[in-house]
Amino acid sequence: MGKRDRSFIAETVFEVARWRRALGFLVESEETTALCAAQWVRMGFELPDWWVYHGRSADEIKAREEELSQQPRAVRESIPDWLDELGVLELGSAWDAELAALNQRAPVFLRVNTLRTTRPEAIAWLASFNVVASEVPNLPDALVLAAGKALPKALRLDGRVEIQDAGSQMIAPLVAPLPGERIIDACSGAGGKSLHLAALMKNEGRVFGMDIDVKKLVELERRAKRAGAHRCVKAKEITAATAVDFAEVADRLLIDAPCSGLGTLKRQPDLKWRLKPAQLERLRGIQRELLENYTAMLKPGGRLVYATCSILPSENRAAMDRLLEGGGFTLLEEHPVSPAATGFDGFYAAALKKCAP
Repeated sequence: MGKRDRSFIAETVFEVARWRRALGFLVESEETTALCAAQWVRMGFELPDWWVYHGRSADEIKAREEELSQQPRAVRESIPDWLDELGVLELGSAWDAELAALNQRAPVFLRVNTLRTTRPEAIAWLASFNVVASEVPNLPDALVLAAGKALPKALRLDGRVEIQDAGSQMIAPLVAPLPGERIIDACSGAGGKSLHLAALMKNEGRVFGMDIDVKKLVELERRAKRAGAHRCVKAKEITAATAVDFAEVADRLLIDAPCSGLGTLKRQPDLKWRLKPAQLERLRGIQRELLENYTAMLKPGGRLVYATCSILPSENRAAMDRLLEGGGFTLLEEHPVSPAATGFDGFYAAALKKCAP
């Protein structure tokens, strides 16, 4: 298949995953071909004449759109009932706008690697490959591609830019790292925020990118070398002994905690069908454990940033309230990132100061 056909198939799969429940209502079927047909009608394509023998005709699908508008929100916005109920419980009247925003297609945001280039230079470099990127206001290192456009693989592997959502780019600056400091990114994964921290530190100091997944750490090392940050960034497998071995080592600590990921439904619409209530409760338990154990790695007077890519207060401010109740931290600032207000992925971040004993 050519590039155009691959893109068409990828778009269809994404949008069927996003709108599965609504499409199922339109064709009164969960069959994949029927859902694809409904999506193609929505995209403005004509169905072949023979399709009527395999389900509803295009005209019938269009007629059902008006009926869809009268259905409950969980059907209209294509989300499981339990998740819709949870959204209302936690976000109240704001849930409608947030859910609608999370059902929009996400643009591609880039972070300019300032260890290797500047934002104007990056824009010119991308343009030389016919990739048009524009600046994102109020985010000094962020670029956004035109709607529906992607970054070619060769450019992704160059190291001058990294694919990173604009909301995610707000987290590392909140850590406020200084050159020469020791920073721990305790749930680094493949290291998008670790690399951002290294750039903000001008490659001076140490960023320990820690994770339990060794494969992700291998990718972190590869990305750090590509970005020119390998002198600053060090990958470290985190174990039961790590919090003791690194006790009061960090000047600043980032806990980008495992979470529901509900702020990222634009990019992974299948998540809403995979996530289950029991899994969400397990994730809240992991968040509590991380805050109880990993904060031992932070020096007294040091700065902690807790972050998630969730929009649920039960994963965000509620976790901070529990930590503050212990008396060991004071809240400095918090920043919920609303998809409805910004068009970015949904994030939450709070900065706290560790009290002296």
